[in-house]
Amino acid sequence: MAVFCDLHNHSTFSDGTDTPTRLLELAQERGLAAIALTDHNTVAGLPEFLEAAKGKSVRAIAGTEFSTDYQGTELHILGLFLKQEHFAAITDLLEGYRQRKDQSNRDLVDKLNAAGYCIDYDEIKNSTPEGQVNRALIAAELTRKGYTESIQAAFQQLLKPKQGYYTPPQLFSPFEIIRFIKSMGAVAVLAHPFLNLKEAELREFLAEAVPCGLDAMETMYSTYDDETTSAAHRVAEEFGLLHSGGSDYHGGNKPHIQMGVGQGNLAVPCERMAALETRVK
Repeated sequence: MAVFCDLHNHSTFSDGTDTPTRLLELAQERGLAAIALTDHNTVAGLPEFLEAAKGKSVRAIAGTEFSTDYQGTELHILGLFLKQEHFAAITDLLEGYRQRKDQSNRDLVDKLNAAGYCIDYDEIKNSTPEGQVNRALIAAELTRKGYTESIQAAFQQLLKPKQGYYTPPQLFSPFEIIRFIKSMGAVAVLAHPFLNLKEAELREFLAEAVPCGLDAMETMYSTYDDETTSAAHRVAEEFGLLHSGGSDYHGGNKPHIQMGVGQGNLAVPCERMAALETRVK
C-alpha cells in the first residue's frame, strides 16, 4: 500500500514540462498515494488534473502556488484542497496579477534582446497551454539557445532583479492571500521558507502569518539538508504549525528534482496530508 505523497508539483500550465495527466501517471508509476498540483498563480490545469485522476489509484489534490511580497522578499503560499466551486474566484483574483506579470516579462525580454540575447517572447508564450510565462521558461529558452549553461545559470547571470533586466511585478501581500485561502475553506501552507528567509526573518513573518490563519509550512523539501529540515520542524512546532512537504517537481525544467523523492532523500508520509486535511472547512 502506498504510504507517501507529494504536495508540491508543477505542470505545463505554469513552468513544468509534464501535463497534469502525465503528472498523475508518473505518481502512479512511482507508487505515490497522492499528489497535489500547485501551478504558479493559476488553477487552469486543475480541471484536467481532477478528471485524469478518475479511475487511478493516486489521489489528486487541487492546489495553486501564490506569489506574494513580504518586505521586498518574494514568498510563496500554497493553497491546498481547493474546491472546484472556487476556481472562478481564484482566477478573478489572479487576473490583475497575470496582466502585470505578462508586462514584466515582456519588458524583461525586450531588455535581453537589446543586450544581444535574441529570444522571442510570443514564441515562449505560445509554447504553454495557457500562455503563462515566467522567468523559468525564459531561462529555459536562454539555455536552449546556448546563451547560458543551465536554467540556474540563467537566473544567476541575467534574471535576478539585481542584474538590471528584470523588474518584478507588484505582488499580493502574503497575509491577504492567507486570508483569501482560508475564506474558501482551503489549507494555507508556506512553501519552502528557507529558500527565501533566514530563521530570524521566518519567525518574524510567522508571528504575523499564524494569526491570519496560516496552517502549515513545508518542513520537508527537495533541497533541504538534515540541518535545514530539523530547523524547519523546530520552528513549525514552536508556532503550532502543521508539517507539509513536496518535491517542487517541474519535470525537465528542474531535472535534478524527481517527483516524490526530490533529490533522493525526500519522503512525505500520508499522515502529513491527513493532518492538513483536518483544516479543510
